[in-house]
Amino acid sequence: MKKRILQLSVLVLAGTILAMAPAYAQKQTPPEGVPAKPFNLPANETYALPNGMKVTLVPYGIIPKATVSIAVDAGSLNERRDRIGVCDLVGDLFKEGTATLTSQQLAENAARMGSTLDVSMGSDQSQFGMDVLQEFAPDAVRLLGDVLQHPRFPESEVARLKNDMQRKIALQLSEPQTIAEIRFRKLLYGDHPYGTILATEDDAKKLTLQDVKEYYEANFGAQRSHIYVAGKFDVAAVKKAIAETFGNWAKGPAKLENVPSPKPNHVLDLTDRPGAPQSTLVAGLPVAPPASPDAIPLGVTNALLGGSFNSRITANIREQKGYTYSPYSEISRHYHTAYWAQHADVTTQFTGPSLKEIFGEIDRLQKEPPSALELKGIQSYLSGIFVIRNSSRQALIGQLQFVDFQGLGEDYLKSYVPKVNAVTAADVQRMAGKYIKPEEMTIVVVGDKAKISDQLAPFNPAK
Repeated sequence: MKKRILQLSVLVLAGTILAMAPAYAQKQTPPEGVPAKPFNLPANETYALPNGMKVTLVPYGIIPKATVSIAVDAGSLNERRDRIGVCDLVGDLFKEGTATLTSQQLAENAARMGSTLDVSMGSDQSQFGMDVLQEFAPDAVRLLGDVLQHPRFPESEVARLKNDMQRKIALQLSEPQTIAEIRFRKLLYGDHPYGTILATEDDAKKLTLQDVKEYYEANFGAQRSHIYVAGKFDVAAVKKAIAETFGNWAKGPAKLENVPSPKPNHVLDLTDRPGAPQSTLVAGLPVAPPASPDAIPLGVTNALLGGSFNSRITANIREQKGYTYSPYSEISRHYHTAYWAQHADVTTQFTGPSLKEIFGEIDRLQKEPPSALELKGIQSYLSGIFVIRNSSRQALIGQLQFVDFQGLGEDYLKSYVPKVNAVTAADVQRMAGKYIKPEEMTIVVVGDKAKISDQLAPFNPAK
């Protein structure tokens, strides 16, 4: 009897829930979001040592940790054309100790401070950093100073590191995305160093310790370097450590100025990968550099078109058509230059249709401005992630480094959110028409030539 009553109770409850379901199933409009707040840079101090080294200190936050980061204006841009890859080898060797510390001792010293030594060699800059417990901030300054000024560069490790480089190169060259990026950058920048993003295995084989030493001597010094410290730290103690550690560092060479002037190169470049189930696409062209008044409106346009998960191109070829899983567009920036590019890995049979839809979305934006609601959503997204991305020590330093490197001025960070939200629908339409022109794009495709050549014929300017 009790079991029967329980069953009836369950049925009555279920019926009640089902009866209520339509009311709950109605989609509710979310409450209006609050206006995005401008990003306020914490109080900071910037000065220069007599040898030209720049210093930026940002006491920030309540977590008892500090990030110490040094940016040096030296990267693959500074490589000799017959010594491609030496920059990466130098970066690896920096971790192998100093004149007074072995690699193990170096790692142990960093671990004692609650950190590791991070070394990253880029195209324009090299980054050296540690994230330490606050009381060790002065010690981190001294350790990084030792690494930068007195690298050990042990010959005993060169062969091993070169072998590692060759294996990494071979692995990267097996990936269609890397192949596409190599072709795209070469077509865009030609013989300029930005046109080479990866050494070959032969390049790595011929590198020597002498090449490493020559690169270091030619590119590292005080006037190319900027140290940033952000977080909780004793300002006076850190200033003292910086002065004592870097005050006598040789001034070194001036920053290399080698800004390319890429021109639109309307070509279709196809690399054959027989049997590939997917085609890797990259289509793009030069756009306004970071210091241009158009840079922020162009960034909004990119986010709306293909640079966010809710963008038009993503909604089209991912959500509606199912041609690809993770397409994205980007504005890639170097020193005083930039390019826009759309990336996608698409199913082979939809290679041509994917390009058609991508260019169709660009054409639609050029002809018709976005709605106020769509634009507001993109602006809220950009404003929100900008503030969130600057909420950590490392991210804050990254933004300051970008602003300083590009010469954008101290107001850039605090004016970014208001400028994003001042972009109009007409501005977005104008940016699309001015910069994102399919008829001027370099189109790179890596895929099964036998299956996609006919699909690509409409996009080949040579025909």
